[in-house]
Amino acid sequence: MGQIAIRRRWWIVLTGALGYLLLAYLILPLLWRHHEHEPGLAALPMVTRTSSGIPGDALNVGFVGSKDDALRAMHAAGWYPADPITLRTSIEIVGSVMLDRPYHDAPVSSLYYDGRKEQLAFEKPEGTSADRRHHVRFWMVLEKGNGGRPVWLGSVTFDRGVGFSHDTGQVTHHIAPNIDAERDMLMRDLGKAGMVQDFFQISGAGPTLFGRNGEGDPYYTDGEISIATLVADGIRRVEPPVTIPAPPLITLKDQIWHGVGAAFAD
Repeated sequence: MGQIAIRRRWWIVLTGALGYLLLAYLILPLLWRHHEHEPGLAALPMVTRTSSGIPGDALNVGFVGSKDDALRAMHAAGWYPADPITLRTSIEIVGSVMLDRPYHDAPVSSLYYDGRKEQLAFEKPEGTSADRRHHVRFWMVLEKGNGGRPVWLGSVTFDRGVGFSHDTGQVTHHIAPNIDAERDMLMRDLGKAGMVQDFFQISGAGPTLFGRNGEGDPYYTDGEISIATLVADGIRRVEPPVTIPAPPLITLKDQIWHGVGAAFAD
C-alpha cells in the first residue's frame, strides 16, 4: 500500500473522529440545552390524542403561571373561555354555523394529553359565526417549574370551516395547515396585552412537513413550542416582554425551515 493511500485512510479516520467529537460533545449538547429553561419538559410527549387514541394536534404553545394568571391574560388578550360541551351549547354552535350568528365562547371538542382532556380552552372568533375561529387547549404538565410556578403546554390552531372528518366521517372543524402562524399570533396577542414577562422556546414535535391531526387535516410546523411566562396577578407589564434567544443551531434550523415552509405554503 502506497504512502498516499495510507495517509488518505488516516485522514478519513481523523475526519470521522473529529465529526463524532463535534456531534457528541458540541452539537447534540447544544440541542439538549434548548430545554434549559424548563428541563422537566424534555422527556414529555409533544402530540395530543383524540378520544380514540389517534394522534391529534401537535403541541406548539405553553405558558408559565397559575390558572388564574392564564384566565386574566387570555381575557386581556381578547380570547374567550370556551363553554363546556352540553346539549344546549351543541345546539347553539350548530345554530351559529347554520345561521351565521356570533357565539364567541362556543365549545371545542376534547383532545387528550397523558390521558387527560384539556383543563383550559379559549377561542378568538374570526367573522360572525363559530365556523371560523382561533382556538387553544392547555394542560398543566408541571406543578412547579424552574421558577416555582406551574407550567402548561397547549395546542393552538385555526378552524377554517366545518366539514367531515377525513378519518371518521364525523362532522368537525377543519384546521388551517400553518399551525406556526397560530402559535405566533397567540404569543403576539399576549405580549401586546402586557401579560408576558418573557418568551422562550423549547423543542416540540420537531420539523414536520406532512403532518396529520386526529381528523386527518394536514399541517406543517418547524416543531418548536413558544412559551410565555405570564405576569402574576394580572399586573400589566409596561415594558416589552423579554425574548430569551434559542440556541444558535435552533435559530439556524428555524431560518432554513421557514424558507421551506413558505415555499410549501405557496
